[in-house]
Amino acid sequence: MIELKPGDVLHITRACSVQFLKPIMFRLIKVRTDLHTYHGWIWLEGYELDARGEAVARRELFAIREGVRRMNPPARPRLAPVAR
Repeated sequence: MIELKPGDVLHITRACSVQFLKPIMFRLIKVRTDLHTYHGWIWLEGYELDARGEAVARRELFAIREGVRRMNPPARPRLAPVAR
């Protein structure tokens, strides 16, 4: 089971719940621990992202913990060496 932390970009699919027939990318703000859930389920608070990674909607999701997948972080651009 992966550890979730603020800032993680998650891939939310049908494996998380039948409500996610169309997969979404989701930037996590926090895992809600103040809400009671069924065993194996979690409440996530964060932003749904578009194809460019821009936030389009703030959401709270109820999902199966084991279905949540973390996306690989985007590669950082390599900087050209500075001529001296």
